[in-house]
Amino acid sequence: MAQKEEPNELLKRVTSAAFKALAGVKTMNVGFSPGQATVTDETAILPGPIGDLKKTDITQLRGVSDSLALRLRYHDNIVHRDHMPKGPEARAVYEAIEQVRCESLGALYFSGVAKNLDVLIDERYKSRGLSSVTTRNESNLIDAVSMLIREKITGQPPRVSAGRLLDFWREELEERIGEQLTVLTSCPSDQAKFSDVVSDIIRALDLADEETEDTEPNEQESEDDSEENADDAETGEDGDANDQAMTAGQTSEMDMSDENEFSEGEEEQFMSGDGDEEPAGPSSQNETWGRNSTSSETRYKPFINKYDEVINADDLCDVEELDRLRHQLDQQLASMQGVVSRLANRLQRRLMAKQTRLWEFDLEEGLLDAGRLSRVVTNPMYPLSYKMERDTNFRDTVVTLLIDNSGSMRGRPITVAAMCGDILARTLERCGVKVEILGFTTRSWKGGQSREKWVTDNKPKNPGRLNDLRHIIYKSADQPWRRSRKNLGLMLREGLLKENIDGEALLWAHQRLLIRPEQRRILLVISDGAPVDDATLSANPGNYLERHLRETIEWIETRSGIEITAIGIGHDVTRYYRRAVTIIDAEELGGTMMEQLAELFDDDLRDTVRQAR
Repeated sequence: MAQKEEPNELLKRVTSAAFKALAGVKTMNVGFSPGQATVTDETAILPGPIGDLKKTDITQLRGVSDSLALRLRYHDNIVHRDHMPKGPEARAVYEAIEQVRCESLGALYFSGVAKNLDVLIDERYKSRGLSSVTTRNESNLIDAVSMLIREKITGQPPRVSAGRLLDFWREELEERIGEQLTVLTSCPSDQAKFSDVVSDIIRALDLADEETEDTEPNEQESEDDSEENADDAETGEDGDANDQAMTAGQTSEMDMSDENEFSEGEEEQFMSGDGDEEPAGPSSQNETWGRNSTSSETRYKPFINKYDEVINADDLCDVEELDRLRHQLDQQLASMQGVVSRLANRLQRRLMAKQTRLWEFDLEEGLLDAGRLSRVVTNPMYPLSYKMERDTNFRDTVVTLLIDNSGSMRGRPITVAAMCGDILARTLERCGVKVEILGFTTRSWKGGQSREKWVTDNKPKNPGRLNDLRHIIYKSADQPWRRSRKNLGLMLREGLLKENIDGEALLWAHQRLLIRPEQRRILLVISDGAPVDDATLSANPGNYLERHLRETIEWIETRSGIEITAIGIGHDVTRYYRRAVTIIDAEELGGTMMEQLAELFDDDLRDTVRQAR
């Protein structure tokens, strides 16, 4: 007699089959794991069912599955990227409406999918507190626009749980974007046309970042054209910003004056103070920051920052425990030493090759260029061409590896991140590239002393960040690897990983890079999810931390000479960063890190070639 299938296993099998059918990809690999759901073109990870599930839990799981499958079925990444607006808030609206379009198409064509999505969306509204709003708040504009567009496409009003929010906004939105909404309802299946109308909506709502659009030249210019027409290409003072922008398919001007306004003292000010100051960063450098933060109440700030800390890894535990953790890391390292070491050696060879020589062509003297003799034979009027070998200008470089130390990284992800950081530091150090390894988390779960003070002060509205930051220096850029190797084992310490506030961590790592003397500075971020801090999100708008992260990334990418790239582990970071990659399995991290850095250094070589020509 066949053994009866467990209910949760049956649910996984049925959900997986429904996902593949709805996405229209029969070869899709569907897995289940606790945490946030993610999807790529080949692999989908859905929240794994745990324990006895209620009917609403099953429907929510099916809703998550349907939402991701519809994105695969109806979404075109190329069209999406070509119509992507500038500015963090504009991009957030653009992303939200695109998801609404995909889900609405599924709801129109599949009644069962419509029911699943209805329950999922209702839960989203409740979890974000949208069901209890009593006044109109600018931070909820994106939600209101999404609700209204969903209503127009599907013909179904929003759930009662969030209907009041839309009531606050409906009249104004109908007046400002009513014409565009009418057009949207006629073209949900045409993504390109739909995206054009969404761009009109973003402009009508005054969310477009016109300043950024004006400063960025035509992003359709190909890399080959840039190399052949170096005189026509826009370059920054040392070419760093242009290298970064070219690899992302876009270019942006570098404002070097922003760098000069920072000092080493400001880094200390960022992590200390009386709580009334805002963290040093975009808010003090860029008017766009202030415009995107709709009011002084919702503008990002720490409630109090005197409890925050920047601490060296060896100050967080005693020597004996650090030795034990390092030994534990070495044991883990042995299992993947061969694979990642081969990748590291490949990266080292590529870097060392860039530090040697290159050829200059079409010179009037030097070695005869035999490769160009054919044109002399066909046309004797052409002069002989000569070439000469010269040393390349391989710029001084520093790389900062910023690792998410949140609780969701616990287990294999943080172990692999520590191992890869260890191997990366050794590899780049041999090539003369300095490496800094940093981590970010909080000192407490669900708020610490900051939240206690907020409670003591009678819980004022919109308090800002309500947890105590812990920023960890595992290895400083000037510290040799042999002196810091034990510190990396600290990532494996039980109880270290708590919550993650990414925006301020980026500012901290960015400011540390600004005071470095190297000509080229690279920031590589490793994270497995969006910023989460329960204390902060429970007392502020639901998108408070994510909005700050988006604005911080936008500012670094467009206003700073520092190159930033990100790797998401099971989390789509491409919606935040221009240069980013998402991996599903933590085991892919080593190869992805090496490849991302190799591409950055290849861009550096291309810039050198352009200058030589």
